[in-house]
Amino acid sequence: MSFKTPDLLDNHEAGTQDGDIRVVAPIFQPYGGRPAFSGRIVTLKLFEDNSLVRTALAEDGRGKVLVIDGGGSLRCALVGDQLAILAQKNAWEGIVVYGCIRDSDDISRIDLGVRALNTHPLKSVKKGVGDRDLAVTFGGVTCRPGEWIYVDGDGIVVSTQPLT
Repeated sequence: MSFKTPDLLDNHEAGTQDGDIRVVAPIFQPYGGRPAFSGRIVTLKLFEDNSLVRTALAEDGRGKVLVIDGGGSLRCALVGDQLAILAQKNAWEGIVVYGCIRDSDDISRIDLGVRALNTHPLKSVKKGVGDRDLAVTFGGVTCRPGEWIYVDGDGIVVSTQPLT
């Protein structure tokens, strides 16, 4: 599917007024090799522990985007090149990390959409702590599992329904 987030918003103005379509504050940086991506949202909520990230990305990701609420931590990375390769292998459309990634040069060459707050060279701990399939909130927007997310160079749009 080819899209531009400004066109999606222009074509669905009523949805932006009633809250069915929300725009995430421009706090994310692009890192992956895929400049635009979209899909159904799968959520994780965790803090400085990426154990659940590996578990999720090991699953079939066709038509899905992993949205990770890492609490906005800038103290370690939640996704690195090995997890990005795993995501690509399992056909994930992309990953949005409210936190940091590492191995950004390698990730830029992987056909996967990736957005994160920043980079950090330190890996996270692995204690298996976190939650899956919860509503997560960052950038002024709540993302719920099963909703739709659209990401391109102009921003991130979240919708209760697929947009065309």
